[in-house]
Amino acid sequence: MTILDKLADHARERVEAAKKELSAEHIKKLALELPKGDFEFEKALKKEDIAFICECKKASPSKGVIAEDFPYLSIAKEYEAAGADCISVLTEPKWFLGSNDYLREIAANVSIPCIRKDFTVDEYMIYEAKLLGAKAVLLICSILTEEQIREYIGVCDELGLSALVEAHDEAELRMAVAAGARIIGVNNRNLKDFSVDTGNSRRLRELAPASVSFVSESGVQSAEDIRLLREAGVNAVLIGETLMRAADKKAKLAELKG
Repeated sequence: MTILDKLADHARERVEAAKKELSAEHIKKLALELPKGDFEFEKALKKEDIAFICECKKASPSKGVIAEDFPYLSIAKEYEAAGADCISVLTEPKWFLGSNDYLREIAANVSIPCIRKDFTVDEYMIYEAKLLGAKAVLLICSILTEEQIREYIGVCDELGLSALVEAHDEAELRMAVAAGARIIGVNNRNLKDFSVDTGNSRRLRELAPASVSFVSESGVQSAEDIRLLREAGVNAVLIGETLMRAADKKAKLAELKG
């Protein structure tokens, strides 16, 4: 079992537990009663220059605890002040030490769109994301079928949420395109052995339709990395650990922006 399989299995367990607290029918009803979103997340990625999705992340399976001290609301506000276009919030509790509360509070206190970074294995989690204030969810090709991705994009569309569909290789990229993804994220971290190669995004960008908003995720550490991705036609970068470890996040983001 890869770590991704374990994450997906644990997400299924979490969904089953959540359904005992609030039924699938009821959470869907509550989500649909909210005003429909305006796809703010994908709109934020459509800009002249590369867009920055900055991540609030306490820990990860590959690095363990990244931030012992984790004033998540202050971090999110610092990102917003620094010129982030969107914020990614980890809600996975076991390996990333995330929480739904982090997302709920951050989304209520910043004006830029937030994505719920979790391992979506059931449409329940999409309705949940809507109630938490997210403007987007993550759909990972490695743990979903093409049919599920298509179906979940449909749920997102009904709610006015964006779907960031994550691929790791050429086959998954083609799957994301076939499922109708408007935003495709390429994870530069191999979740089987945790090696990182930002060249993965540059290679796969050539295979994705120009109309797709293309996001490079993981391992982006320097202005040079950003420059190469920009030249390759990447539309946005998702940066977590590099910013989480920076004492001055505003200065670090300015440095990355070049």
